[in-house]
Amino acid sequence: MASQQRRPGTRRLAVVAATVLVAAALASGPGYAAGTGVVRAADPPAPAPASAPTTAPTAPTAPAAAPVTPAPGVSPAPGAQGQKPVTSLPAFGAYLDYGARGVARIAELSQWLGGADLRVGHTYLPGDRWSNIEGAHGFLDVWADWRAERADRMLVLNVPMQERNEGGVSDTQVRALLAQGVAGRFDHHFKALAQRLVEAKAPDTVIVLGWEMNGITYTSRCGPDPEAWKKYWNRIVTTMRSVPGQKFRFDFAPTRGRDAVPWTQCYPGDSTVDIIGMDSYDQPSGLTFDQQVKEPYGLQEHVDFAKTHGKPISYPEWGLFRNGDNAEYMRRMLAWMDEHKPLYNTLTDYCPHGVWQCGQNPKASEVYRSVLSGRTEAPVPATPEPAKSTGPTAPPEPPATPVHPTQCAPVELGAWVEHWLGGKLCLRFDWWSRNR
Repeated sequence: MASQQRRPGTRRLAVVAATVLVAAALASGPGYAAGTGVVRAADPPAPAPASAPTTAPTAPTAPAAAPVTPAPGVSPAPGAQGQKPVTSLPAFGAYLDYGARGVARIAELSQWLGGADLRVGHTYLPGDRWSNIEGAHGFLDVWADWRAERADRMLVLNVPMQERNEGGVSDTQVRALLAQGVAGRFDHHFKALAQRLVEAKAPDTVIVLGWEMNGITYTSRCGPDPEAWKKYWNRIVTTMRSVPGQKFRFDFAPTRGRDAVPWTQCYPGDSTVDIIGMDSYDQPSGLTFDQQVKEPYGLQEHVDFAKTHGKPISYPEWGLFRNGDNAEYMRRMLAWMDEHKPLYNTLTDYCPHGVWQCGQNPKASEVYRSVLSGRTEAPVPATPEPAKSTGPTAPPEPPATPVHPTQCAPVELGAWVEHWLGGKLCLRFDWWSRNR
């Protein structure tokens, strides 16, 4: 998100210390990560819902499940009552978690929406260090597997352009990093990412590169040197497109409005941009939807700019923010997307932005559910061949408290170790008597 809508950043700690702590815990007897399912060790923390989704099942459920009981105050989902699904909406989904839990929740959200066909999976690469921006082994696999299950699915991956992406790096430092990027110092990191995506059989991933570059939050921002930023973007795209077998599409996604710098000043050119996206939250306080449409660099200018450049639009991040449980915003934003047909949209579904994992927005939740329940979509248009490059070119909330299995005792290892384990380590009381 932009400067007004930050996700908490991650803090770097020594891997050696974590290894020692985990080894010591495991030496006490067999254990496992409590309440996490099949969460890979490298999964970043999940957003913490204000309250659990009212009707979401505890395990992934096929979309064709029986009708779901409506949440209190929410009208029954039309799709759940057997009504004919609507077929006009472009591909959609939601950001539900970074890792394996996010994949599992896609099916759960689909059931809550009466079997709606969520064909877009959306996740983020951690921007703390280059090894994670390269797509650390074990992180991308579960998303690539989900993508490969159906030919009409779409994987959307936000990729930082610099490490320490939420590290509060100064404009002077960002300017120096951009110069290094233009000179090719970071090329090998992006080549490694491209190779891993191809090897994982996700070569057509949509790459949301350096998102919200017009703000001040991220080290990947454009403002300190727009000309260098554009050259660096072009170099990254050229590097990733050089990998055999790739079919990536690159999504240029500023935040709505002017923010720190007009996003049009950061546009790197048609040859290295395949989609023109926009992150659009209900903010600032008191701004009506009509004003969001008409403001400089707002929703209408986004649509017009993309049309001028012959590009499809997208909304990688959108949702509630500064105006509370705003049912009118939800209704108008959904109608806007129905009208303008983005290639895809993904709601940010954790508090305060979301409607399924966040119980504090019941009115907006009812609107979202009533509009999207039972929706299926036409097939995604064939992936166009990426244009040849002419140049050398939120964070979510802390994880929800896990429910510990019976007959075991949780081991307190600290938040960072639990982040890499995918949950708390829980030692069974009866480990010594189990058949092996």
